Amino acid sequence: MAIVTIVGAGFMGSATAWPLADNGHTVRLVGTHLDAEIITQCKERRFHPKLQRELPPGVQPYHAEEITQAIEGAEIILSGVNSSGVRWIGQTLGPLLRPEHLLIAITKGLDLDASGDLKILPDVLRDELPENIRNQVRLAAIGGPCIAGELAGRRQTCVTFGCRDQAAVERLATAFRTPYYHVWTTTDLVGLEYCAALKNAYTVGVALAFGLLEKSGGTDTAGAHMHNLAAACYGQACTEMEQFLRIVGATRYFAFGLPGAGDLYVTCVGGRTIRLGTLLGKGHSIAEARAILAGLTLEGAAIIEIMGQALPRLEARGLVGPGDLPLLRALIAVIVHGQPLQLRLDAFFGGGGRV
Repeated sequence: MAIVTIVGAGFMGSATAWPLADNGHTVRLVGTHLDAEIITQCKERRFHPKLQRELPPGVQPYHAEEITQAIEGAEIILSGVNSSGVRWIGQTLGPLLRPEHLLIAITKGLDLDASGDLKILPDVLRDELPENIRNQVRLAAIGGPCIAGELAGRRQTCVTFGCRDQAAVERLATAFRTPYYHVWTTTDLVGLEYCAALKNAYTVGVALAFGLLEKSGGTDTAGAHMHNLAAACYGQACTEMEQFLRIVGATRYFAFGLPGAGDLYVTCVGGRTIRLGTLLGKGHSIAEARAILAGLTLEGAAIIEIMGQALPRLEARGLVGPGDLPLLRALIAVIVHGQPLQLRLDAFFGGGGRV
């Protein structure tokens, strides 16, 4: 059995404590500076206020100020922060890491390097580590469909772990697997991370249909919705993810498997990303939508903004044509440029009604 330290006591980071504890590992749940109240309740009541569940036996809560103690003796460290905290986690963990540590993250997103090229977040995190340890710690990521409350409820869940080191990713999968938490592995970390990030953008695109339905007055008297439109946007989203995977030389079928279509589906079930797309579909501007959703981290909008910066460079390099990615372009037009929503459905799936 291992000692596993989870840094970040939000929904998803905390939910991973359940399969780890069920496997007999010692789990140390460390809050960030934003998680003080969560950790206090975990310490005092053995109860996680966000997940609304008692902590499993073997999970020990720690405040942010106790992180050094929490990492001592750990073999596996899980980063449970969102995309805005990825640099913080690298800077915070860096001085505490040893070469033998396995570091796995749930963080989803992409960033731009100094040249304007897209960069996966595990590599952003790596760049924040001290030079003497940067290339020795094995970094991995979790992708695929997983709702935190279901995982903590021990509901059947299938995910993918990715790491460039085959032995490391297999060791991590073995530590986490349970009869309800099923883990596939890949060394294609880039492909996994592209899917994990892009699904947040494309969930906004699928949700546009829900907003357009509301804008039209809702379900009509005969019970007609706009599921047809949502499905078309979903299919186009998977098609565009496959194109990105082809561009970066990643595993193309990920777009239609757990990392892509699977994760996209579960993100479309609900949450802030769906709410954002619905508001935009109803006709709200991005500024109005941000005001309505004030206080929420809008990772879907963040990745669309990143892609808005990356797309001209991809076009200049001849990797993307002017007629490619019509759904992403529609999202960029609304969120980056503040334009009215316009879905060019005849441009979907190659255009011209051809399949």
